[in-house]
Amino acid sequence: MTHIAARTRRAVLQLTTRVRASLRKAARRPDQGDISITTAIIWGSAILGAILISGSMAIVIAKYNGHVLGL
Repeated sequence: MTHIAARTRRAVLQLTTRVRASLRKAARRPDQGDISITTAIIWGSAILGAILISGSMAIVIAKYNGHVLGL
């Protein structure tokens, strides 16, 4: 049982050390990882545009699929 307790304690200490180091790093550079609202709007518009274009293409292909086969 002491072996398991020692391993658990070591794992908790390593995790605690890593979390504290990450928090110190985040305090030094608070803007790291932030995404601007403009970037989010641009990405959302690009994804929505791609979905609309591919959906329109799928609808047109489905509509005229029988006509194209007869050519």
